[in-house]
Amino acid sequence: MPRWEPNAQQRLMRAALDLFTEKGYDATTVNEIADRAGLTKTTFFRHFSDKREVLFAGQDIHRRLLAQAINAAPEAATPLDAVREAIGALAAVFTDDRREFAARLRPIVADHLELRERAALKRTGLVETLAKALEERGVPDLTADLAADLGMRAFDNAFDQWVVPANERSLTDLARRAFDELRAAMAFLHG
Repeated sequence: MPRWEPNAQQRLMRAALDLFTEKGYDATTVNEIADRAGLTKTTFFRHFSDKREVLFAGQDIHRRLLAQAINAAPEAATPLDAVREAIGALAAVFTDDRREFAARLRPIVADHLELRERAALKRTGLVETLAKALEERGVPDLTADLAADLGMRAFDNAFDQWVVPANERSLTDLARRAFDELRAAMAFLHG
């Protein structure tokens, strides 16, 4: 086997998802994932710290995208408008070719407390990234925290719709609609 092969991380992710679907998360080993991907256990650990992390790849990229989009928002943008731009940037990386993977991943995560906890930790990290970027723009802490959490709530709602097999809309479009619904709900609360 060659020392280096292209797309190792993606191959490991696909292999893990296939095995988790076939055998179950608990019954699948790192060795089996590496074997299915045609790679070694050592290669697996170059990319992921454990089998749980193979399902949550890209978090650093997502955090960077969110922070960059907040920083690039116009100076006059409201905190929620800046978050909307950041969520749009994040949604744009979830192209339609990733929808099937995401849809298959959802029930695996839902069925395992350990994975649900990791998903919650990832979400918390994304909210913290948004809030910190807003604070760096001079937004007060509470306002930044609220805008960040509302933005992720809109993203989560859009993502839930995006993975439905019958859905044909992009995650970007669904995220825009979720933000519009969020604004309408806030206006209703305001009275």
